[in-house]
Amino acid sequence: MHPLVVVLRRWPNSPKIGIAQTQAPYYDEGMETISLKLPPALQSLLKAEARRRQTTKSELVRDCLAQMLRPGRGAIVSCHDLAQDLAGSLHGPRDLATNKKYLKGFGR
Repeated sequence: MHPLVVVLRRWPNSPKIGIAQTQAPYYDEGMETISLKLPPALQSLLKAEARRRQTTKSELVRDCLAQMLRPGRGAIVSCHDLAQDLAGSLHGPRDLATNKKYLKGFGR
């Protein structure tokens, strides 16, 4: 864990100077720079969340990436994983999804 670093910065469109606190060094020599293109809606969400947390957008993106890519997080969740508690909870023919006779007249 890195020591706490306090960063003074001026927020865009604001005459006030804000304080962002982060556990990592503001400019770590071991970091590489990447370029990232975001749609406007996601950019707005990123700005708002960074402001709410009183941190930089870069620090927020690093935190989110670290959470999503951490070892042992597991595989991507499938639709079945999300609805596993519902599987088999309905009564009906077992071959409903594969037997074409159930599709006769469907959509008319």
